[in-house]
Amino acid sequence: MDNLAWFGDLAIRLGRYVLVPMVVFSLTIAVYELRQDGHLWGLIFRTFLVMIFCSAFVIVAGIIVVLLFPPSRIPILNIEHAEAVSLDIAGRIMELFPSNMFTAMFNDGVYLLPLCVFALFLGIGLSYDWNYTKPIISLFDSLSRIFYYISTIFSEVLGLILIVLSAYWAIRFGNVVRAEIYRDLILLLAVFSIILGCGILPLFIYFLRPKTNPWLVLYGSISQGLAAFFSGDINFTLPILYRQMKENLGVRRRANSITVTLFAFFGRAGSAMVAAVSLIVIINSYSSLSISTSSIITIAFRALLISFLLAGYPGTGAYTALAVLCLEYGQGFEAGYLILRPLAFYLIAIGTFLDVMICSVASYGIGRFSGFQENRELKRFL
Repeated sequence: MDNLAWFGDLAIRLGRYVLVPMVVFSLTIAVYELRQDGHLWGLIFRTFLVMIFCSAFVIVAGIIVVLLFPPSRIPILNIEHAEAVSLDIAGRIMELFPSNMFTAMFNDGVYLLPLCVFALFLGIGLSYDWNYTKPIISLFDSLSRIFYYISTIFSEVLGLILIVLSAYWAIRFGNVVRAEIYRDLILLLAVFSIILGCGILPLFIYFLRPKTNPWLVLYGSISQGLAAFFSGDINFTLPILYRQMKENLGVRRRANSITVTLFAFFGRAGSAMVAAVSLIVIINSYSSLSISTSSIITIAFRALLISFLLAGYPGTGAYTALAVLCLEYGQGFEAGYLILRPLAFYLIAIGTFLDVMICSVASYGIGRFSGFQENRELKRFL
């Protein structure tokens, strides 16, 4: 088990290995090109608009499902005192603007938002005067393509890496299933995530004009969804997302660099939904009284806010969101998230899977609506 855990950590590191240089150069060129065409702020606005709709829809849908089909109560175990868990919003904002702008380049591959702010300003700065910036633009464009090519080399071996991750995941899952106390919650989240990620979300594409085949979009998204599920880490999945969006779904690099990045950092609707559902299950397990409407609205609203604040938690999104929800909700449930600690990896897997599926489908829809998508034949898919 320890050996598999070590290989699992190594696999995550390999997945993140080329991410920082690829993001900074690709995002810089995307910002420059979109700004030259006058599409930058329009694309960002549409992305956030879709993001808000997706987050509200997914969280509300998850809460409705858990209220209609409540899982059986989870036995209250003897748990230790709740740890102090905070999203540290003020601290994260301070990190966006380090004292030295260039320190954002030396990122550990976890909290990438400062790097993206750096790339945004750098891309805007390249518009200063083409005569002066032409050499830098050419250099950054070349570096973007080079690191994209390097990421494709790594993505080719990620299939083997996922075997290790899935084996480690399966062992932990087997131990949890044998305990049986989480069986109903596991089943509820599994069925709902499959229906939502592989059925409902692709069907939204059907309403785009000109019409497109939603199942083709699903087929082009399933590989990154599986990578997200078994890794539980959205940063690990980002290189796969960038490649699949371009090669399979035909979304141009300049568009998917913006939309995928924004959704990966601010569009964590799946993780927030899993946290909201889990909190309702915890409350029902602690109390024999039905949860009030005002409490449900409060949980939904807080989960919606948290879905935009998980950029610093690429590998623990759903469980961190649950801990924050419990601590903010109070009323004696501050330590409630600890009864789901043995299931944390599963909650994270489901949340990350939905995060990535939403990102993939929404990025395709935004790219198609904005004119940055080219049709790909199924036989040319990777």
